[in-house]
Amino acid sequence: MSSKPYLTGHYTPVTDEITATGLTVEGTLPPELTGRLIRNGHNPKPGVTPTHWFKGSGMVHGIRLREGRAEWYRNRWVHTPALDGAPYMTERGPDLTASTAGTHVIEHAGRLLALCEANVPFELTPELETIGAHDFNGRLRTAMTAHPKEDPLTGELHFFGSSPFPPHLVYYVCDAKGEIVHTAEIPGATASLKHDFAITRRHVVFIEGNVTFDPAEHSGIPYGWSDQQPARIGIMPRTDDGARHVRWFSIEPGNMLHVANAYEDGQGRIVLEGPTVDREGFRLSWNWWVGAPGRGTEPNTRSYTRRWVIDMATGTVDEQIIDDLAVEFPTLNEDYLGAENRYQYAVSFPDQEGFGGYGVVKYDRTTGARRIHQVGDARLPSEAVFVPAADATSEDDGYLLTVVSDLKQDASHLLVLDASGLDRVATVHLPRRVPAGIHGSWIPDSALDTSEH
Repeated sequence: MSSKPYLTGHYTPVTDEITATGLTVEGTLPPELTGRLIRNGHNPKPGVTPTHWFKGSGMVHGIRLREGRAEWYRNRWVHTPALDGAPYMTERGPDLTASTAGTHVIEHAGRLLALCEANVPFELTPELETIGAHDFNGRLRTAMTAHPKEDPLTGELHFFGSSPFPPHLVYYVCDAKGEIVHTAEIPGATASLKHDFAITRRHVVFIEGNVTFDPAEHSGIPYGWSDQQPARIGIMPRTDDGARHVRWFSIEPGNMLHVANAYEDGQGRIVLEGPTVDREGFRLSWNWWVGAPGRGTEPNTRSYTRRWVIDMATGTVDEQIIDDLAVEFPTLNEDYLGAENRYQYAVSFPDQEGFGGYGVVKYDRTTGARRIHQVGDARLPSEAVFVPAADATSEDDGYLLTVVSDLKQDASHLLVLDASGLDRVATVHLPRRVPAGIHGSWIPDSALDTSEH
């Protein structure tokens, strides 16, 4: 058995691609759950031991639901040059197609895109076969973040490319038809790792933490913690000339991987929330990611939700940790992305001593209440994806979809929860254990039915 933590336990890779139909359902699947839950993760081929968790080749897992039935499960490697061993660096520079494509999978303008922040996206068919690299008709000339944001009002896709070398940050806007319509280099950005960002109704929010380019790091992911790298938040207006007006605000040391949400409050201040780690938390997590001694018990250690309130008028930032539960993979009802939201969801992790358990967490930001659905002993849920109910009348009127890895049974199931109370609605039994992964999306049939590809 491998000593690498990202190749053992819940993270043990599967060795092949399968398709299974007619899945067993316990409970009743709501008929509006007609579409595909597709999630992504790192799954190196047999015999391959990557030097970093994030270097494992991407594999997508899909579950097809239709009108109360679970029609199929299938898993497929994303067939990029890197899957067959092609190097990222060549004599002519980086090959942006040599991607793991293992971080996220989204739909936009009828296309399914598998993402990795160091590369261009890879397009997939609705059956998860690989079509090939997608560079937006040549208009994407950098890598693309694995965390683009789709504006729920306009359908625009906002994203960026980050690099340890100038230009450090390039911002893009893609219209609802899938064409890039705006590109801008962001002045003042540094080599700090920018994994995620946020949009509000009127602004773009960039986050630079203390993790930055480190040429001495030889794991294949050349980043590390630096006390000399300032932690900052960049605020840019969502206008054609917004890059000329970006402002950077200093914040306390730390590092954020994933944004929960951001919005303008009633006083015009920008509120940003998401899990962050301090120096020690990053060290423990990084050592887990590379399989080094002195690592945490989990891939996300000491990751606590933080809130920043940026007052553009006074130039000040108020920040505080708002919860003492270790969480990651925050989600929300994406109809509220960029606007003030009441509810947020996340995955909870045991603390460093191993106490507590894995669960799906719901936060009520109005009352401060926190509710946890414990998934059970030796079980790990994936990121909980929110799907609105038919004719929903409130923000949390819908369902949470999470794939649960069960080590005792060597199996996995799709768990459907009522988002309002976290009660179980249905369980779909999958034909194999699905390794713990990273991110994914619910893609309704209506989104793919409009595809011309």
